[in-house]
Amino acid sequence: MSRARQSILFLSLLGISRAAMAAPGAFEKVERQPLNITAIVMFLVFVAATLAITWWAAARTRSMSDFYTAGGSITGFQNGLALAGDYMSAAALLGVTSMIFFHGYDGMIYAISFFVAWPLLLFLFAERIRNLGRITIADIASFRLDQNRIRTLTACGSLTVVCFYLVVQMVGAGQLIELLFGLPYNYAVIVVGVLMAVYVTFGGMVATTWVQIIKAGLLLFGGTLLAVLALSRFNFSLDALFTQAIAVRGARVLFPGELVADPVAMISLSIGLVFGTAGLPHILMRFFTVPDAKAARKSVFVATGFIGFFFLVVAVLGMAAIVIVGQNPAFYEAGQIGGKLLGGGNMPVIHLARALGGNLMLGFLSAVAFATILAVVSGLTMAGTSAISHDLYVMVLKKNRADPAAERRVSRIASVCIGVVAVVLGILFKDQNIAFLVALTFGVAASVNFPILALSMYWKGLTTRGALAGGVTGLLSSVILVILSPAVWVKVLGHAHAIYPYEYPAIVSMSIAFVFAWLGSVTDRSAKAARERSRFDDQYVRAQTGWGASGTAGH
Repeated sequence: MSRARQSILFLSLLGISRAAMAAPGAFEKVERQPLNITAIVMFLVFVAATLAITWWAAARTRSMSDFYTAGGSITGFQNGLALAGDYMSAAALLGVTSMIFFHGYDGMIYAISFFVAWPLLLFLFAERIRNLGRITIADIASFRLDQNRIRTLTACGSLTVVCFYLVVQMVGAGQLIELLFGLPYNYAVIVVGVLMAVYVTFGGMVATTWVQIIKAGLLLFGGTLLAVLALSRFNFSLDALFTQAIAVRGARVLFPGELVADPVAMISLSIGLVFGTAGLPHILMRFFTVPDAKAARKSVFVATGFIGFFFLVVAVLGMAAIVIVGQNPAFYEAGQIGGKLLGGGNMPVIHLARALGGNLMLGFLSAVAFATILAVVSGLTMAGTSAISHDLYVMVLKKNRADPAAERRVSRIASVCIGVVAVVLGILFKDQNIAFLVALTFGVAASVNFPILALSMYWKGLTTRGALAGGVTGLLSSVILVILSPAVWVKVLGHAHAIYPYEYPAIVSMSIAFVFAWLGSVTDRSAKAARERSRFDDQYVRAQTGWGASGTAGH
């Protein structure tokens, strides 16, 4: 454990992800701001505390069950807060507030879509996933289907989501650290990669969980405090806030259509965000950290409450920024209101913090935004590590007969390799518009993981051939449609017009996945398919009752 203690305390931050991509100036080259010593000190304190947690967690990580799922010892409330910490991000705090600041009502499409996914998880997935799975989401999909092929497909889908989502986080993290801390981009990305590998390698799921809990508490406290300070400017009247926002931007600020005018584009975006969230492996694997299905349900209930409250706070901050930041020339380049914001298009809430609480509030909120990278990338790395060491190495390669010491060694190597890959890709994509990676991440999750999980739990007719057909076509179609979309075909490849007109592929790719999964299953008349269908009743009993859930999935 001395290796963990000797690890350098690095700076980090959560990248500007999906919502931030559409904000003006999101990835423009911006001038570095003066060093904020308050933010640096606060963040170093947070990193020191989380490294201490990693040291503490390492002493309690004695088995692979402890490493993967914290031994199922996390309570429902703790796991709910950790889920919220894994999901709430600086992408929301910075990105969605900037979307509302620039586009008004349309920015709420992102917040609502992010939130709607959680009731879906609560009522359709939480209990069944906990009862059927043990370590990864592949446990559920392979319960009655072919272990090797389904685990390989699910693991590949999960790793695709993890890698692309990590790139989004790493690029945003590097640029935001470069902007506000003055640390060169490449060093910033390396810092983030080292920290996330340390947390997962030494502390496993216990450390990851507590990093997420602390980060959630800081983000909720910081956002709420800023919202209270903002509302105090309007005598705590939302009516006064919205009235003044209309006075600044006009009535259009409260009407849809400015950002997403095409209904099909809006539906595809919403489908990708809602069902993509329900297919994110680092979110779903948190259901295995609690002792039973009741705690899993409580986890989602608690997470839904915190996340819903957080997005209400974000909406208030976005509207307050329109009034307070939007009318202050000090926050614009050359002092020209309506021009480019100092620091880029994702800075409205940071400027709002400075306007309401001076450098102290700015430093605290910046430190909170930086700290969120630790929770998100730790969860992503944990999901990728589990897919490699448990699904591919133990279950596929070793046929569930791997030595625990070898499995632990593979898991550590996997976490380090994922960190290296994330750093390399983060550096390679430094100056690229990576909005397409956001679309691809949620498109793959919605088109591969979600259909297979949903059909395996709810449709008796699903067979291995159908699952493979749906998963492969969903993966290929989501990737191809993103390449043909404006995000790549026009902005990256330089063509005049996109072949596929929408940024998000989910409305098409998810439909293709379900159709091919159904078609591949109903046309499968083999004896193996009949045996897979016959095991559905046993799976249904376990999904409903949890009987046998403590054993190995699939046996």
